[in-house]
Amino acid sequence: MAGRHEDSIEAVLHSSTSAAKSFVAASWCRSGLKHGLDAGAVRAPDLVSGCDLTQRRQRHELMLEVGRPLLDQLFQTVAATGCAVMLSDNEGVILEARSSAGDRGMFDQVGLTPGGVWSESREGTNGIGTCLVEGRPVMIHRDEHFASRNIGISCMDAPIRDAAGHLVGALDISSCRDDHTAAMGTLIQKIVQDAARRIESGIFRRYFEGHRIIDANLPGGDAALLAVDRDDLVIGATLAARHRFKLTDACLTGCRSAQDILGGEGALSFSDSERAVLRRALAQADGNATQAAKALGIGRATLYRRMDKLGLGRG
Repeated sequence: MAGRHEDSIEAVLHSSTSAAKSFVAASWCRSGLKHGLDAGAVRAPDLVSGCDLTQRRQRHELMLEVGRPLLDQLFQTVAATGCAVMLSDNEGVILEARSSAGDRGMFDQVGLTPGGVWSESREGTNGIGTCLVEGRPVMIHRDEHFASRNIGISCMDAPIRDAAGHLVGALDISSCRDDHTAAMGTLIQKIVQDAARRIESGIFRRYFEGHRIIDANLPGGDAALLAVDRDDLVIGATLAARHRFKLTDACLTGCRSAQDILGGEGALSFSDSERAVLRRALAQADGNATQAAKALGIGRATLYRRMDKLGLGRG
C-alpha cells in the first residue's frame, strides 16, 4: 500500500501538468518539490515544547476563548464516530484537541495532539497544513496525504480568521479509523465549516464588544458582519463582509457610514443625532465641508459652528 502510494506521488512530481489538475496534486508538488519532503520517510511526529505551546496559546487567547466551548460542542457531535476535534494556529501547531479516551492513543501516536506540528512544509499534504496554505475548507482523505505514514488518516478542515480577516488558525476534525469513508467526510466537512463560521463570528463580536454589530449574512453564506461606532460609521468588517461590499482597510477608519455601504435609502436629517449626522455627511463627502454642508441643506459657516459645538475637528 505504502509503495503504491509513493509511486503515485513520484508520478505526479515528474509530470509537468499534474499540479494544475487538483488542489491535492498541487499540494503534493509543493510538498515534494518546494519543501523537499520524502513521502516514504519514517519518523516520529513533530511536537513543539511545552513552553512554546504555552506562548502560542497566549498569542491566540481570543480565538481559544471563543473556540473552546465550540470545540466541546463539536466533539459531542462527532465523538461516536471515533473522530478527534482540533484547533491549530496559523503555523499548523495544534493548540487544543478533543478525543475520546479509547481513540486518544491513535491520535497521540501520529501527532494529532496539542503541540503537534502539521504545517504543509513539515508534514506535506494534510488537512490542517493544506487548509492554511489554500485559505479555504479542504478534506484530505487517507491516501490524499503526501506522507505514507499519514495515509490512514482522514481530515476535514476549515480556516479561522480574526476580526481583521487575517488567517489565524484551522479547525480540524480527523479520523484514524479504517471505516471512515469519503462520504462520511463530506458530511463532517459541512459541520466543520459551520463551526468555523461560528468561531469567526464570535471572535469578531468579542473584538468589537460594545459596538453595534450588523449581520449582513446571506442564507448559507459566510459570516458577513460589520461593526459600527455610535455615529453609525463602519469601523470593522469580517473577510466575508469585506469581499461582499468591496471594503479595504481604508474604508474601515470611520469614513463611511453603514447606510452608504449597505445601500440604505433616506436623506440625512437633523432630527437624528446631530453628531452622527454631521460625521456621516462628512464621511460621505470624503471630508469636504462644502459638499457636506450642501447635502445637509445648510451653509458651510453653520456646519463649522455645529462641528465646533460638538467638538468635531475640522481636519
